[in-house]
Amino acid sequence: MQTETVLCLNPRGIHRMQYRSWGDPNNPQVLICVHGLARNSRDFDDLAQALSSDFRVICPDVVGRGTSEWLPEGAPYEIGQYVQDMMMLIARLNVDKVSWLGTSMGGIIGMALAAFPDSPIKRLVLNDIGALIPKASLKRISQYMGEQRFSNQAEVVQFLRRHYPALRHITDSQWAHLAQHGVRQLPNGQLALHYDPALAVAAEKAAAMDQDIDLWPFWQAIRCPRALIWGQQSDVLLAETVQQMEAQTPGLELLSLPDIGHAPSLMEPAHIQWLQSWFQRNPLTE
Repeated sequence: MQTETVLCLNPRGIHRMQYRSWGDPNNPQVLICVHGLARNSRDFDDLAQALSSDFRVICPDVVGRGTSEWLPEGAPYEIGQYVQDMMMLIARLNVDKVSWLGTSMGGIIGMALAAFPDSPIKRLVLNDIGALIPKASLKRISQYMGEQRFSNQAEVVQFLRRHYPALRHITDSQWAHLAQHGVRQLPNGQLALHYDPALAVAAEKAAAMDQDIDLWPFWQAIRCPRALIWGQQSDVLLAETVQQMEAQTPGLELLSLPDIGHAPSLMEPAHIQWLQSWFQRNPLTE
């Protein structure tokens, strides 16, 4: 794994987005993996290592998260900014087509970018995110994104286990890995979640609007092969949304995971094997 940086524009200046690169840097088969709202690129370490024999796997820390810089005050955290940043990343990689795997927010970014004519995204996998996001789930997510403080890694693991029950099948070492990379150290020695606190404010504003988020225009404009991973107990991706997406999308492949909520870890061997198989069954044709 290598850590690299790309410079991106925002309304107030320039910020640096870091990303992890796995596999042969000359491999033209590029897979971009993008994390969820309050997470970071290291969520994909196990998956990236497994897929790096077939792909050059690129895992960015979306601006404001992980080791990427925070946006300056007054520059909004929004999907348009993230899409622009990802186009800068793809330009930096010097490729004109990529495969995309997005968890939650990462899937929204992928849908928005894949909906453009001549999009560089030629295969799209969404992890527990769909064409409609219920307002109730936005309220739940906003409630755990406030200013959290921890004294040690054990407290971080407890917090993660409480708020990410969909990951309950991962190993203790995987929990420790997520905790290690999911926090930053404060000047007083305490630990805080590894993202800009302004993201919590943005999440609260989105929840306060008390509206579902309608992404159907994006989904209906996409033309590349698509797959959907669904935790059947998810409050973000509801059963009726999955059914409508299947009805509107011939060829959509679904991995349905019972007794799992938002969002499946993609760290379990069965998840990784299914993804490997899907990419093999759906080779790039352009």
